[in-house]
Amino acid sequence: MKETEQAWLRPLQGNAMQQGLWGLIKHRRYSWALLRQDSTAALLVSLLLIPQSLAYALLAGLPLQTGLYASILPAIVYALVGSSGVLAVGPVAITSLLTFSALSPLAAPGSSEYLSLAIILALMSGVCLMLMSLLRMGFLANFLSHPVMSGFISASALIIVISQLKGVTGIPLTSGTLPQMLASLYQGLSLWHGPTLLLGVGCMLLLYWGRRFLTPQLMALGLAADRAQLIARMAPMLLLIGSTLLVASLQLDQQGIQIVGALPLGFPDLALPSQLDPQQLLLLLPLALMISLIGFAESVAIARTFAAKRRQQVNSNRELMGLGLANLAAGFSASFPVTGGLSRSVVNYDAGAVTPVASLLTGIGMALALLFLTGWLYYLPQALLSAVILIAVSSLVQWRPFVQFWRYSRSDAWSWLITFAGVLLLGLEWGLLAGILASLGAWLAKNTKPHVAIVGRVPETEHYRNTERYQVELHPQILSLRIDESLMFANAQEVEQRVLNEISKRPEVEHVILMGSGINHIDASGVEMLEQLNQLLGEQSIQLHLSEIKGPVLDRLKLSPLLPQLSGQLFLTQHQAMQHLLNKPESS
Repeated sequence: MKETEQAWLRPLQGNAMQQGLWGLIKHRRYSWALLRQDSTAALLVSLLLIPQSLAYALLAGLPLQTGLYASILPAIVYALVGSSGVLAVGPVAITSLLTFSALSPLAAPGSSEYLSLAIILALMSGVCLMLMSLLRMGFLANFLSHPVMSGFISASALIIVISQLKGVTGIPLTSGTLPQMLASLYQGLSLWHGPTLLLGVGCMLLLYWGRRFLTPQLMALGLAADRAQLIARMAPMLLLIGSTLLVASLQLDQQGIQIVGALPLGFPDLALPSQLDPQQLLLLLPLALMISLIGFAESVAIARTFAAKRRQQVNSNRELMGLGLANLAAGFSASFPVTGGLSRSVVNYDAGAVTPVASLLTGIGMALALLFLTGWLYYLPQALLSAVILIAVSSLVQWRPFVQFWRYSRSDAWSWLITFAGVLLLGLEWGLLAGILASLGAWLAKNTKPHVAIVGRVPETEHYRNTERYQVELHPQILSLRIDESLMFANAQEVEQRVLNEISKRPEVEHVILMGSGINHIDASGVEMLEQLNQLLGEQSIQLHLSEIKGPVLDRLKLSPLLPQLSGQLFLTQHQAMQHLLNKPESS
């Protein structure tokens, strides 16, 4: 990080950033130097956001201007409350696809009823996020484990790629599961449109070239790496201008190429939908909750990544509130659910954005674009918008995580695969639910069969390790078992049975030591199991001892009748227990 930037950031390392824009104003931590940084970043993000917002509105099945609406008021509101100075809030590919998936069975995409449902969905997502913030329920996003999120994003991106083929080929496609979309694509192959295909593929190639090769070529011309990267990321905006001029000058719209056409000028009316059907609200509630969880998990991950690079912190509870209010603002401004976007946040960071003022200025920049630039977008080809989506999300289809999961965690690999296949074959909602259930099932399976190791002393040390991994000293009268999971209802009986099985193999055992260094929590079932085990061992004239019990677990045991009834003793360390039972003085 440059020294000048470090100097600007030093006043922002405390609580001011975590309190959002109001915190900066309250603590008087803002300066002209920061304003120059934030305004430059806002200008570049606004230029990138114009084609992206139109493209994601197209993906959501909504009028294109709603993408611009979703980039104005939500960004401004987030700036006032959110705690990240880099996160760029607006429409993104995944939430746009979720919106289309949720609403297309209920109304015709593009219709007034469809738009009303999108507005209601944004409002409900905002309410869900705000309630999660007030109740401090951000932990719900933890149910979306990394394998589940990775599989969901990869499958969703694949669906987006296939769905947008109609924009660059002219082939009509029906929405639905992957088999339905592929069948529709096969049936419509003869309907491809030559000029649209030529323009669409050309835009894709230019966007791909700009992403992969433009930066090194600009650097070869003498530009600094950071400037070259920023210019390369503006390729969609440059291509928007070029393709619009091409279609207008050659009148390609008269040859069947679909164009954006006239967009409404000015801002939308800030109002709620005139009619709220309780039945529709119930149908949309699970989908609004899913959009909220996925959007929050993705946004917080992005915000924390960039905050860590600057030694700042992100307040998760304020992020919930900021995203909730941003979605309420999206609903009031006649648009659809929003969240933090990775590509825009990267541009924001690289351009030097430091505080939420950058988000505020981005919203203002998009408002100016809506007022003064929409008239120039009349001849913008829709093939370009589809190309922007295809190039933007194609990198999200990744197989490498599955291979990595398969190598070190088969249960995580199965969670990824079930989520991925479920989304493609069953749909977004059922696929995500299947992945969550698979992840929870794997967690329960792991906890119902806890790892219990027989341990012995590593020679000439005070360390006790697994007999299956180390050469250790054992004593026939003493059985030492290390429990490497929390003791709870799901595994208590399994642990008890393991101890009794080991005892049955060793008739000479007189002492059993349960080493609790791996026990982080114990519930009532775990305590009851220990009480019962103490009684069963006592009936066989075997003493039960405990060692290395952690403080929170020991506090629970002190509230139970176990310790007064324990046939053996409670030891601070495993070595202390062994030395005592072998009647040896402890080494100093």
